[in-house]
Amino acid sequence: MRIPAHSVCTAIRDDIVAGVYERGGRLTEELLARRYGVSRVPVREALRTLEAEGFVVTRRHAGACVAEPTEQEAADLLEIRMLLEPLGAARAAQRRTEAHLKVLRGLVRLGQERSRRGQNEDLRSLGGWFHETLAQASGSPGLITLLTQLRHKIAWMYAVETPGRPAESWSEHGAIVDAVARGDAERARALTAQHTERATAAHRLRVPRAGERVRTSQHPVNTAGLQY
Repeated sequence: MRIPAHSVCTAIRDDIVAGVYERGGRLTEELLARRYGVSRVPVREALRTLEAEGFVVTRRHAGACVAEPTEQEAADLLEIRMLLEPLGAARAAQRRTEAHLKVLRGLVRLGQERSRRGQNEDLRSLGGWFHETLAQASGSPGLITLLTQLRHKIAWMYAVETPGRPAESWSEHGAIVDAVARGDAERARALTAQHTERATAAHRLRVPRAGERVRTSQHPVNTAGLQY
């Protein structure tokens, strides 16, 4: 059975985000095909997709390599998210279904319960599911795709500190869901903008492992964009 290219793409992307492949390192079709147990055809297609997403670059005489984003490019991602996530919440207030609301409310209840009990181990993944569901509720395929790509790239470039007061973060999630449920697009937008600004302060650029090359941007980093 032929494994689809999008499955191979997901596997390679996940390994890049996890740091399995160092930044600037070569990605040869033969080795990737052997690692994932597929032919070179889906690997070639996957590499083209990952290049379009910004995870891979093609270099003369070297072929496909893991991209080496600059500090400025990383900062830009957080600024872009500041614009798109509030837009997604506003759209969700207009287009959400009862199924979306049920999932969002369930995630909020679970997050608040675990926060109260000090069970913080799964809160990060719960928060990821919350924001993914909120994006899905926007009913905009293009926006969903952009937000998904942003989440992947931010996870690759940044480490996120555990919130000092997770209960407060989940209270903000609950307020966003209430606004979405009421169809109040402007309040959903404003609450999500405030939540994203506070959450982004916990993001720290990842330090590459020994042996990895580090690129700095030719322009000063927009630190205001990092302090959401």
